[in-house]
Amino acid sequence: MRYAMVIDTLKCVGCSDCVVACQTENNVPVGYCRDWITERVDGSYPDIELELRSERCNHCENSPCVRCCPTGASHIIEGGIVLVTHNECIGCGACIESCPYDARFQHPEGYIDKCTFCHHRLEKGQLPACVSVCPTKCMYFGDLDNPNSEVSRLLKNRKYKTLAPEAGTKPQVYYLI
Repeated sequence: MRYAMVIDTLKCVGCSDCVVACQTENNVPVGYCRDWITERVDGSYPDIELELRSERCNHCENSPCVRCCPTGASHIIEGGIVLVTHNECIGCGACIESCPYDARFQHPEGYIDKCTFCHHRLEKGQLPACVSVCPTKCMYFGDLDNPNSEVSRLLKNRKYKTLAPEAGTKPQVYYLI
């Protein structure tokens, strides 16, 4: 099993429902976030292209944050989910500096925090909170190792990209374009 998230940038309207759902579901402190909306504008008038996308930890196969963690608090579990064990984290910030996606933050309680793909929900057979609330249904989640999963079919049939491919991290968040 290899979990992945696929986000259709042609359907995302930048409403931030995913951000609010994540903050609520995961008790993220006010002023912090585990996911966010990015707006990218390319071109010049009158040929302007706008892309809106929801970003978060990319749960990389080749995770620099895991490699650099001095305590092992950052680790990968079954399905390829990158987690931080809060009581093992010393808050040194090495993982924050190593992440090419700027997806981690220091929680006010001292440990490093980030998206977990709502692992606690997955254990109950539920989708991540962000996916479950998206009003445009632009977010998909599933098992890349299953060729019949929706995420596998989408990546087989649509053009997509990953963020910062030059970093060599093998991210598991894909953006349909």
